[in-house]
Amino acid sequence: MSTTNQDFPLIVRHDEVREALPHLDVRGALTRMFLALAGGNAVQPPQTLSLFPRGAGDFITYLGAVADAAVFGAKLSPYIVAGSKPVITAWTALMSMENGQPLMWCDAGLLTVERTAGTTALAVDRLAATSACRLAIVGAGAVGQAHLRHLAPLRAWESIDVFSPGLADDEAKRAQVTALDRRVRIAKQLEDCVRDADVVALCTSSGQPVLADGMLSKPALVTSISTNAADAHEIPPTWLAAMDVYCDYRETTPESAGEMKLARERHGWSAQSVRGDLAELVAGTAARPSGERHALFRSIGLGLEDVAIAYALFTHLTSPREGTQC
Repeated sequence: MSTTNQDFPLIVRHDEVREALPHLDVRGALTRMFLALAGGNAVQPPQTLSLFPRGAGDFITYLGAVADAAVFGAKLSPYIVAGSKPVITAWTALMSMENGQPLMWCDAGLLTVERTAGTTALAVDRLAATSACRLAIVGAGAVGQAHLRHLAPLRAWESIDVFSPGLADDEAKRAQVTALDRRVRIAKQLEDCVRDADVVALCTSSGQPVLADGMLSKPALVTSISTNAADAHEIPPTWLAAMDVYCDYRETTPESAGEMKLARERHGWSAQSVRGDLAELVAGTAARPSGERHALFRSIGLGLEDVAIAYALFTHLTSPREGTQC
């Protein structure tokens, strides 16, 4: 990268991030990072939740260090109690492992959406059958639409069904979603959306199960991101014992993911039954799903993902453009 005539740290706000997003290779950045994690060249500490005094809110800290890129950093995401509507933001600090100096502070709101969808896409590309032809996406907000953009190119989908309760009475939102891909169909009912799907991407903010027994007519890959509510889960915890379970990072996810915690505490499930995480999937050391039962990929969001995409943004912003002098 070029750092000539740059003042550090860069302060990158929402609009600048939005302008840069189309230029970032999100999946490539995440692939390189997970390969580094698999090879011992990255470190992923557990995320931490810190409470503000006097019930004023809290903040989550997402940490990570990547030796291959010589950077480390932290995303800070506060939940600030403020009247009837809380204030929720996210900023990432990126620092150099070579001299310990700050490189960038960036608004991480849009980056979090992209790295979340990119992580799911990385998993789907390695876990879904090559013959998978029916994609279902539950949720049509920013995260759901990002998942649609990232998942659409991965297979020769014959259909992409999308369901969200709010779409029924929002013609403009329906048009926005269908414009993303010609194969998109808006489902009127959740059951219709997921019934025959090969891959079901859950992109909701629900703290309780979205899927129920009998909704899936054949073995499917289900991806779940859930939300930051206490013990939030988008599938019933009882399902885990009968699924091929994968996650973004086996060392931390089972301790944080709601359905995994509840399955362990109430239903005798063990984190030892996790078949693989993304580092192992990218490195080719994890077994693929059996295809004989449902598979789950559970992502909680990793600090390393935030560091990886922040580094991709930093590299883009500090690289010389065509027609400029280095």
